Amino acid sequence: MAYRIEYFNSQVKKSIEKWPVGVLADFARIAELLLDFGPDLRMPHSRSLGRGLFELRPRGREGIGRAFYCYLKGRRIIVLHAFIKKTHATPTRDLKIARRRLKEIEDD
Repeated sequence: MAYRIEYFNSQVKKSIEKWPVGVLADFARIAELLLDFGPDLRMPHSRSLGRGLFELRPRGREGIGRAFYCYLKGRRIIVLHAFIKKTHATPTRDLKIARRRLKEIEDD
């Protein structure tokens, strides 16, 4: 049984759909790999951020995107938060949003 990707809410999906075309194309390619490999997908495409949180790492000529996600029972992957990076470091604010949403899902 394959994995399936879902979004925390429609706003997360919409924010990804607004990404620059090159970053969006790389996201689609990496998402396909994620569906096939699940938790076995590693760098440079995916990285663990600890405590059940992971990031997809798409890039294009126009910039770098990040999509934070987690795994749930039933081979579900939930994209919790996504953004285009403006600086080298991952903004603490974006990481906090993803961790808060992960906790929300775990508490359900």
